Amino acid sequence: MSITPPRDKSRLATRTRLVHAGRDPSQQHGFVNTPIYRGSTVLYESYDALRNRRAEYTYGTAGTPTIRALESAWTELAGAAGTVLTPSGLAAVTVGLLSCLKAGDHLLVSDSAYRPTRVFCDGFLARFGVETTYYDPTVGAGIADLMRENTAGVLTEAPGSQSFEMQDIPAIAEAAHARGACVLMDNTWATPLLFPPHERGVDIAIEAGTKYLSGGSDLLLGLTSANARYWPALRRTFDQFAMCAGPEDVFLALRGLRTLPLRLREHGEQALKLARWFQGRPEVARVLHPALPEDPGHAIWSRDFLGSSGLFSIILKPCPEAAVAAMLDGLELFGMGFSWGGFESLVIPFDCAPYRTATPWAPGGPGLRFQVGLEDLDDLTRDLEAGFARLRATS
Repeated sequence: MSITPPRDKSRLATRTRLVHAGRDPSQQHGFVNTPIYRGSTVLYESYDALRNRRAEYTYGTAGTPTIRALESAWTELAGAAGTVLTPSGLAAVTVGLLSCLKAGDHLLVSDSAYRPTRVFCDGFLARFGVETTYYDPTVGAGIADLMRENTAGVLTEAPGSQSFEMQDIPAIAEAAHARGACVLMDNTWATPLLFPPHERGVDIAIEAGTKYLSGGSDLLLGLTSANARYWPALRRTFDQFAMCAGPEDVFLALRGLRTLPLRLREHGEQALKLARWFQGRPEVARVLHPALPEDPGHAIWSRDFLGSSGLFSIILKPCPEAAVAAMLDGLELFGMGFSWGGFESLVIPFDCAPYRTATPWAPGGPGLRFQVGLEDLDDLTRDLEAGFARLRATS
C-alpha cells in the first residue's frame, strides 16, 4: 500500500479529504501524523542560500512543517487562496481586520458580533483612526445605504454570537463589493463544513479553532483564510506581526481535523433535538436556533448553510435572577464557561443589552446560551428538568 497522499482529492468526499489533508507520511518516515516541530532557528546549507533565503523554511515565525500542514489543510477545506494561524480566535479577527483597514477608513460591524471583537474595534482601531459603525445584522442588501466613500470593510457573523440572528451574507457581499469594500466573516459557529465562506462571497474568513477544530477544550487557536484578492495582504500583515500559534496547539488541531465532520454532525443533531425539547418547556419563552422552522432566520439558513452546530440560546420567561442562579448552580452535566465546541456541555447566562448599539435587545426574559456536547441526551434533559424544578421553586 502506498503511503503517499491521494493525487486527486477533488473526487473525494469532504470527510475523506479531511483524513488525508495536510499530511504526507512519505515525508515523515511513514508515520501517519506530521510531528511537532518546535524551533526558531533554521540552518542554511551555504552562504548563498542564507543571503538569498534559498530554503523551504527560513525562520520559526515564518512557519514550520507542522504549521504548514494545518495551513494547507484549512485552505483546502475553506476553498481559500491561503490561511494563517494565530494564537487565538480573537487574534484571527484582528489580523483579518488589519489586513484591509488603514487610518481614515470606515468599518461596518454587525451589532451581533462577538463582544471582544467590538472591544478591539472601539479601542485599538479607534486609536489608530478607524471609525466603526454597528449595523442591524438582518439588514441584508440594505448594507449599501450604510456605506460611505471611505468604507473599507464589512464584518459579518452568522449566526450572531449569542442572539443568533442570521445574516444574508451573499447579499451583503454583493453590495459591499460594488463599493470596493472587503467582506469579513466570523464563521466559527458553522466552520467551512457547514458554510463555505469564500464560495458565498466572503473575502476574509475567521475561525476560532479553539472551538470545534479542537473538540477537546484544551487549546487556543485562530485561523484566518482569504481569497486570491486579499491573500497577499493577509499574509503580509501576519508576517509583520509574527503572531504565531503554539506548535502543540497546531498539532492538536491537526488531530482534531480528522474527526471534525463526525463530531460536528453529532453536536448539531444533539443540539437540534435539545432545542426542540426546550420549545415544549413551559419555562421557555423562545428558542434561538436558525435550524428551527419557527426561527426568523430559518429561510436564510436553509438556503446558505449545509447544517447546524451545537450552539444555540433560549430566552426564559420572566423570573428573578436568583431563580436562574438556582437552576444553573445545581446542574451536574452542564458546566459554566465562556467557550464551546468541546465534548462537554456548557451553559452561560447572557444579556446583550449593555453593548448593543444599533439594535435594541429586549427579549422579555433572561437569556441562556447552551453548548451541547456529546453526553447522552436523556441524561442532559434529566439534568435540565431538575434545573427547571429549582427555577420554579425559587421564582
